[in-house]
Formats: sequence, C-alpha cells, structure tokens
Amino acid sequence: MYARPAAATAAAALGVSALLLPGPAAEATTQTAAQTAGRHCEPLVIAHRGASAYAPENTIAAIDLAADMGFAWVENDVQRTKDGELVVVHDDSLARTTDAEQRFPSRAPWKIKDFTAAEIATLDAGSWFGAKWAGARVPTLRQYLNRVDENGQKLLLEIKKPELYPGIEKDTLRVLREEGWLDRLHVKHKLVIQSFGADSVKAVHQQRPDITTGFLGTPAVADLPSYAAFTDQINPSHTSISAEYVAAVHRLKGAHGERLWISTWTVNDAAGAARVNGFGVDGIISNNPDVVRDAVD
Repeated sequence: MYARPAAATAAAALGVSALLLPGPAAEATTQTAAQTAGRHCEPLVIAHRGASAYAPENTIAAIDLAADMGFAWVENDVQRTKDGELVVVHDDSLARTTDAEQRFPSRAPWKIKDFTAAEIATLDAGSWFGAKWAGARVPTLRQYLNRVDENGQKLLLEIKKPELYPGIEKDTLRVLREEGWLDRLHVKHKLVIQSFGADSVKAVHQQRPDITTGFLGTPAVADLPSYAAFTDQINPSHTSISAEYVAAVHRLKGAHGERLWISTWTVNDAAGAARVNGFGVDGIISNNPDVVRDAVD
C-alpha cells in the first residue's frame, strides 16, 4: 500500500519530520511556538513499537512500515540478554512474540535475561503475527538504531523493566554512543529516552544531562515538580489523564528549563485521538498511527 520511495515525500507533505520534541530536542522556532501557543497546532504522532497494528511489534519490518506511512518518530523497548546484549522486545519473556516455547520447550518461562543474544537471534519473531511475517527476527539495539537512521527516523527509546537489569542505563548509553547516536544532531533532534522507572530516568539524566528524557506514568499533580527536576516529559496512559492534568503538566518547566511535554499512550482509535487532542497533549503514541493522524490532522 505504501511505496518506500514516497516515504520522504509523504513525511514532508504532512510536516511529520518537522515536528520536534521540546526540551533539548527542539529547535528555537519550535520552542517559541510551543511556549506561545501552549502546544503544537496538532500533536506529534509516534508509531508505538513501529506500525505495530500492521507488522510484528518492535521488528525492523514495523519501523520500515512506519517510515513508508510517513511517520518520523518510532517507539521501542530495550532489554538485556544473558550475555549483556541489548535487544528490542517489549515483554520480559520471549513467549508471546517469538517461537521460543517451541524451540526451547524446557526453558520456561523464556525470560530474555536467561537467553544469549545468539539464541535469541535464531527465533522467529514474525509468525505469531501472520504467515507473511515468518522469519522476522528480534533486532539488537544496534541493528534497530542503524535502521532508524537509514530510514531518516527518530527514536523514543524505552528502557524496559530496569529493575531486572541493573546498570542498563549505562549499557544503553554506551551502545547509543558507539552507534553514533550521542552526537549533537541525534541528541538535539532525534532521541528521547523514557522509562516507567523514575530511578532509571534519573540515571540517564545524571549520566547524560543533555539528553531529553521522559517519565512513563501519571504522577500526582502535587508530585510533578519533583519529576520536573530530572525529566522533560510526563508520558501517561490516555485512560489516566484529563484536560486539567495536561494543563498542570504544562504549567511546569522540566529539567532543561522548558515547558514539560506530555505524550500519551496507547491511543488506537479516532475517538480516543480526538479526546486526548482536546486535552491539549503534545504527542500521541499509537499502534495505529495512521488512524490517529487522520483524526487529529
């Protein structure tokens, strides 16, 4: 349905690639617009685990499809293998999105931390989604970063379940640096790191204070100032917010002295998109980014 050569044209026509996240990831003109208007004229739409309603989540195919559809920003999940490799998977078990149960029947519950990167590389991460996707692999973070760059995309990177992987923040930053993602261009325009773990977000901010960070969750309004000390974004579930909550977030400045940004997840239908758009959110994270884009454009 979407031709790869048309991706850049579609993105330019829609203005997707021009929308930059606030904080150190934003250019001065974008900051001025956000500060003056309180938000962008329409929310940024971020492809959740790639275009995951249409291709197996967190695979190269999913981010390629998001690029074909004209989406500049993709979201992913990063975890660590037994031998220290970072891989892109959402669940801490391989059971749901790979054939690990069939391939390694004696190794329940098939936790990522109990498998080597070489073992995970042999798994089929596409057949569960449909025969068309058979043979898709679990990408390493290095492979994923390289493809995002090749596609001209930008990354909302989630450090998943950091309590299972002590030191994963340092590991993530090391891989990002080695793959060229901590240069000025990427840090200012192409990268946000988020987590449900406040300590994990703090660790990233302490180790690389220039990186835009996000906290996944809905802190109480009274607690928002303490989060603003170490993060640039508050990214809550769409079921947990209201216009009043969004306004409370926007009243504060984040770790880089700019208005806190709020991206909500996971909105997959037009009605939900219209609802959170009415609240004034800055970004919408979706498995169906095309549906959301049509609803808010």
